[in-house]
Amino acid sequence: MFEVARLAGVSHQTVSRVINHSKDVSESTRLRVQEAIDALGYRPSNSARALASHRSRTIALVAGGTSLFGPVSSITSIEKVARSHGLFMSAMMVDENACTARGFNELCGTFLEQNVDAFIFLTPTDVMFEAACRVQVAQPRVIVTSTHGALRADEALAQGHGPGPVAMAGIDQWGAVQKVARLLVARGHRSALYLAGPPEWRDAATRLASWQAACGMLRIRTAIVHAGSWESRESYALMNHLIDERGMAGRSLPTAIVTANDNQAVGVARSLHEHGYRIPQDVSLVGFDDIPTVDNMYPPLTTVRPRFEDLGTVTMRLVLALLGQGQQVVFPETEHGVGLIPADVVQRRSLGHAVRR
Repeated sequence: MFEVARLAGVSHQTVSRVINHSKDVSESTRLRVQEAIDALGYRPSNSARALASHRSRTIALVAGGTSLFGPVSSITSIEKVARSHGLFMSAMMVDENACTARGFNELCGTFLEQNVDAFIFLTPTDVMFEAACRVQVAQPRVIVTSTHGALRADEALAQGHGPGPVAMAGIDQWGAVQKVARLLVARGHRSALYLAGPPEWRDAATRLASWQAACGMLRIRTAIVHAGSWESRESYALMNHLIDERGMAGRSLPTAIVTANDNQAVGVARSLHEHGYRIPQDVSLVGFDDIPTVDNMYPPLTTVRPRFEDLGTVTMRLVLALLGQGQQVVFPETEHGVGLIPADVVQRRSLGHAVRR
């Protein structure tokens, strides 16, 4: 840095301001310093900066569910915002099915050895969420989760959490499912099958609880089928069994089928097609997540579009606020201590008016 300062004819403090993107440097000086940096091939040492500032400028990210569209979209947005603020991301992807509280704590210990400034936890399952709440770290943490599960978000925090400040954010999945139920009623549907997701996933628990509440309030007759995964092959098999079972009993299908995610809707659509049911003329179909390609299904799938990119952006803004580097985040809705990002219902041709049975 001193060599850069001598070549540019400025103080080393000015070089530091240029490197840290301070506004207190004129444009001409900034250009002169940058030319010296380029000429000397200078690169700032993050380790040295960490020693001087007591900040590593590194954010730890522990994420589950990374095989699915939603978490990947949020992670991309988180990284983009972090980079725009000169921060580094150090990420660990976790197998949410194999994760244990002990393993989670050991992973965070590895990050603590890197002197990270803050933690972001993407916690799709109950095990990951409770571990993220209770891990003993002094750094700020932001937990991305759903409002419901084995424990509600506020209940988990009330049972105790690590010493550092905590903020939580998520998608308003409860409200999104309520919108779907009201839309079905507006189209004349009074009976619907709901295909639930794996129970250990907090997204699945939130969506199911909201669906049950909406059906009670709107007087929708519902049958619920529980899946053990989000996979289309399982929903295909479950739907085949249900159609055969109802056929042998002389019972018709409900006028609508709602699935807990779009992958399940793909399997259901295949089963309906193979059994001669038309969508939406015979049965309407609604999914959740608006993953790529469902707008090109036949017919295009009505689904819920969570604002995953907005969730990632807000998550990083929460981190900056907890670090004292940004303004407080105000959410349009908060439930059980979780700041909520809206989700939109995208209406396509798979949803029609109810047919008479």
